[in-house]
Amino acid sequence: MKHSVMHISPSAAKRLALHRQLLDGRTKLAHGKEGVAQVIEKLGYVQLDTIAVIQRAHHHTLWTRHPDYELNMLHELQAVDRRIFEYWGHAASYLPMIDYRYYLPRMRRSDDPHSKWEKQRLEKCGHLMPEVLKRIRNEGPLSSADFARTDERKRGPWWDWRPTKVALELLFVRGELMITERRNFHRVYDLTERVLPSDTDTTVPSNAEWGRFLVRRALEAYGVANEYDIRFHIHGAGKEIIAAAINDLVESGEVVCVTVGRDRDSRWYGLSDCLHSFSLRKNRPRLHLLSPFDNMIIQRERLKQLFNFDYTLECYVPAPKRRYGYFSLPILWGEAFVGRLDAKAVRKKRLLIVRALHLEPDFISDDRFLSALATKLWDMAAFNECDEIQVKSTSPGRVKKSLQKQLKLKRR
Repeated sequence: MKHSVMHISPSAAKRLALHRQLLDGRTKLAHGKEGVAQVIEKLGYVQLDTIAVIQRAHHHTLWTRHPDYELNMLHELQAVDRRIFEYWGHAASYLPMIDYRYYLPRMRRSDDPHSKWEKQRLEKCGHLMPEVLKRIRNEGPLSSADFARTDERKRGPWWDWRPTKVALELLFVRGELMITERRNFHRVYDLTERVLPSDTDTTVPSNAEWGRFLVRRALEAYGVANEYDIRFHIHGAGKEIIAAAINDLVESGEVVCVTVGRDRDSRWYGLSDCLHSFSLRKNRPRLHLLSPFDNMIIQRERLKQLFNFDYTLECYVPAPKRRYGYFSLPILWGEAFVGRLDAKAVRKKRLLIVRALHLEPDFISDDRFLSALATKLWDMAAFNECDEIQVKSTSPGRVKKSLQKQLKLKRR
């Protein structure tokens, strides 16, 4: 059957993406941790990361969308309310508890590992899993530090974990253990039956159900997306499952085929309800300093296609080869990404350092932009427990004095 195709402009695709990512200010969220739970449910996941040059990625992503966010809210949603849980989404992620059943296929698949990584670790550490389970069953929640190290040899990087830590991870991936909470960012594990709320649906979905869930989740979060975007929004299902689900949803009319701008060859998809109900009115520009792991930008090729913004997180790049800095934050201004800001919070000195600000070559800053940037920097300083801001370098250089002036005017 030949299906109709909806044509939308690049600007419409951008606005829809920003709206679905809760970055345009048009979605009203509840106050407090209820609003935080809403953010996670609407985005589908929030990625965790360990880097703490500024507040960690999961906190940063939530603060970006929920200005009254406080760090303890995640802990309460996970450890007290059980509204969210940790598992592998796009990467290590906080996920809505209402989605739990759709992660069961991946857990079940881990019983028969196919990857070289899993096979090697199962061979080396699988014999420890029964004993690890027994200790947690008898003693209650435990972290990896609670297991005595039997091998005192110097360890290498994270992939050279001591055996009990690997056993814990294998049990977690299989769904036999859950993370009941984090203490100082360290995982604390408990038996799944003691963490999972009793009313949680644990029916294992069929491949067709699983695929449709993943497609819907991606399109709800992205607005429009191609098949690659959908497949890597939340990892787990193979290419065949996603392709079949897209086809089923297009056949039913729930999903619409879309082309963006003059490119009539690339195939995108969107939820029919979202596409037909979305208002294309332009909003006043908002400024965001996004985490490198933010849902909006985590798929770099998508970012390049939709926004013509080529972004690389350079903390993994050797220092001499970095162009923009160790941990540069993409600057979103209205519908465009206009630069990068490399920031560091020196919390002992309560100082937020702007190590470098790089604006895009075709972007001309004005007082309105610099005023918004100064306001956001003071917001970020407060979020990072800092009350001073130091600007070291800007490109173009003339921007430095103007930004410093705005920072003085906006000082809290």
